[in-house]
Amino acid sequence: MNTLSRVRPPFYRHLGKLLVALFVLSPLSAREPVEGQHAMVASAQRLASEAGVSVMRAGGNAIDGAVATGFALAVTLPSSGNLGGGGFMIIRTAEGKAVALDFREVAPLGAHRDMYLDENGAPATLRSRQGHLANGVPGTVAGLEHAWKHYGSGKVSWHDIIEPARRIADDGFVMSPFLVQHLYSHRERLAANESSRGKFLRNGDFFTAGEVFRQPDLAATLSRLQAHGAADFYTGKTADLIVQDQVTGGGLITHEDLAVYRPKEREVLRGTYRGYEFLTMPPPSSGGIALTQILGMLESYDLRALRLQSTAYIHLVSEAMRRAFHDRALHLGDPDYYEVPRAQLTDPDYIRQLMHDFEPSQATSSELLVSTIKPPAESMETTHFSTADSAGNVVSCTYTLNGNYGNSVTVAGAGFLMNNEMDDFTAKVGVKNMYGLLQSEANAVHPGKRPLSSMTPTILLKDGQPVLATGASGGPTIITTVLHILLNVIDHKLSLALAADAPRFHHQWQPDRISHEPFLTSPDTLDRLRDMGHEFALRRLYSHESNRMARYFGDAESIMFEPETGLLLGVSDTRYPDAAPAGF
Repeated sequence: MNTLSRVRPPFYRHLGKLLVALFVLSPLSAREPVEGQHAMVASAQRLASEAGVSVMRAGGNAIDGAVATGFALAVTLPSSGNLGGGGFMIIRTAEGKAVALDFREVAPLGAHRDMYLDENGAPATLRSRQGHLANGVPGTVAGLEHAWKHYGSGKVSWHDIIEPARRIADDGFVMSPFLVQHLYSHRERLAANESSRGKFLRNGDFFTAGEVFRQPDLAATLSRLQAHGAADFYTGKTADLIVQDQVTGGGLITHEDLAVYRPKEREVLRGTYRGYEFLTMPPPSSGGIALTQILGMLESYDLRALRLQSTAYIHLVSEAMRRAFHDRALHLGDPDYYEVPRAQLTDPDYIRQLMHDFEPSQATSSELLVSTIKPPAESMETTHFSTADSAGNVVSCTYTLNGNYGNSVTVAGAGFLMNNEMDDFTAKVGVKNMYGLLQSEANAVHPGKRPLSSMTPTILLKDGQPVLATGASGGPTIITTVLHILLNVIDHKLSLALAADAPRFHHQWQPDRISHEPFLTSPDTLDRLRDMGHEFALRRLYSHESNRMARYFGDAESIMFEPETGLLLGVSDTRYPDAAPAGF
């Protein structure tokens, strides 16, 4: 389409600019955060946030609150809250100690590199996404127990940490319209498993909004965890139920797989940006390195002068995203199995030279960033929560089942879904795929290995004191969502609520396009960017092609420390209707 064919009437031409200006400047667009003097939780479900706060009211710290929230989300957010998944947690204690806790799932000992290829050697996609072969060994229960044992206050018992979640599972909770619609939109996947079909779909007698959802099997599992700790999940009755279900469904997880699972503490990835220090996740998350690279590439530019969502701003930031995601595809994997060049990738001189071929007036073709590797697909369905207390303890945690409702398998008799994290591994190595590109050996399937992830839990510090805890759901857009939150707060001086609400855009090198939310900027700005060589894909809330609920970019759950008042400010993302912070 030529430029003349895109000429618009003056009103329409300036409408987008007006909408952006109203968003940034109008007090009507601002939401008030939830304020707390002592404690704050921001999560994707109100009852889960309140569960974390209740534990902190009883004397617990932010780590205790995070563990309680994690268990409660396993009850109230079945699409991604979990016992049968895994994740990452950044902890920053009041004493200043920083910890990166990796409780990511691992490939079963019986897994092998070519297990997701069919008899013709082609990727068998469904096998790694649905059913018993799709799940890795879960890490959530072990990870949450590790956090509580090593960094909790010591004032709240393990039994009492889990009790809010057990009570919600036993008594039930009122189902929101969003949850009912979400379950219905994924009915085909859930119907494939007998236990899931009975629990979440009532065998075709679908739930309606306002009904009470009770989960007796899950309540019983949580009671066993209260009595016996994580040992029940990995060597006790719950372990027996998992293995029995795996045998019945043809899965690979054995008693040995569960018994040998351990979470890992890793060295926190630290970076700086405009006088702030940020703490984020190292590999096997790709998020921390990608975030460090993008911020490093942008630091020499005056982003505030470019103006939020202007042509120059979107062009510059998307070009930095493009280059970081190119490195992500080339170099990142589980550091226990692949030598990730972490020091080189985060070296300031290396990061600066990544922009050596940046053209202010022309998009870089992703094909010119030479690589034979196609980045693996990654599910959008994770969930994030942040907790903080007035003493200065802060937690940023992202955990997941990977896809919506994981592999769609509910463990019979145990009441929880298993993950489909094996889909995050490279399905086929060394052979060109349908796009003529090779997949990376760094992320190939191997027994005991953790798959690559984009989860990016992050804590921001100023002068050694916590300023912000944030993170998000959304697959690869997690990285850019956290980036947008940081840029909006630091460069554009937006309130935390406005920083979360601002429309987002994302570039991940391949496919070579900018995906964006509605009302990102004016139509003329998009036209100018197209003339510079950019292509665009609009993200909508509902996919008519698949007749399913889609997602805007993932919901960010954030807490800010207000130094002037000492208050904790909690903001949940409006993109997720059931999300809500809680504090006191």
